[in-house]
Amino acid sequence: MPTTGKISEQLEQWRDQARQEGVSHPANLPFFLPGRGDKKSPVLLVHGFCATPWEMLHPARRLAREGHDCLAVRLAGHGTTPEDLTDRSWREWLDTVCRGVELLAAGERPVAAVGSSTGALLVLMAAARTPLQRLVLLSPYLRLRHYLAPLAGWLKYLKAFQQQPNPEDLAPYFYDRRPLAGVEQINLLRNELQKQLTAIETPTLVLCAEGDQTVDPQSAEEIFNRLASREKRFFRYGPDVPHVLTIDENPQLEDTLKRISDFLADG
Repeated sequence: MPTTGKISEQLEQWRDQARQEGVSHPANLPFFLPGRGDKKSPVLLVHGFCATPWEMLHPARRLAREGHDCLAVRLAGHGTTPEDLTDRSWREWLDTVCRGVELLAAGERPVAAVGSSTGALLVLMAAARTPLQRLVLLSPYLRLRHYLAPLAGWLKYLKAFQQQPNPEDLAPYFYDRRPLAGVEQINLLRNELQKQLTAIETPTLVLCAEGDQTVDPQSAEEIFNRLASREKRFFRYGPDVPHVLTIDENPQLEDTLKRISDFLADG
């Protein structure tokens, strides 16, 4: 493994860059939690669209307690302003994920990855490029719920943002406006990913929920079915569980964390 000092040095550079780009809330910065006790595979954690590294804090804390070094990256355009996100591309996001994998892979232990929503698509893309030990996909998707989402590339010229109000306690960590230019990037990412799915053989856990109002959970099962992984597991929560599985608003959060932990422990 790379030394904690090396990871901390790179992390501080990323945190400085995030501050320069406008990230003001400390919880929205990328973070690293060293694993306790006997070391297990390092884990990269990737947040979703319009979110921040904060949404990956619960799984990172659980996994670090169990011996996994945990690095949560910040995707470009997140944690700043919705306007910032309009000028970002999915390739920038993927580059961030790949650099995180590269940093954790500088030693002898293979790297695992946990991605939420769009972050799940990005870790799949990373797995198509470089060997990963295990993948955990939380609310991955091929289709957004909104029927106009496929037209975002055209609609962005008519309406730059879609309102998505957040509860007061979540407002510091999630955008309340979704830039349609960013949704267009998601469409491009999904199109590219679909070309790669059948070549991905990494052991994978897929979790989704019937109560997801953001993406079509049926498409999570489609991803699962198309993966070439010989070891893969799928579980769908009921209608009481929302899109984001890693925060307190998920009434099955403890179950989610246990499923993630158990799957990575089997690697």
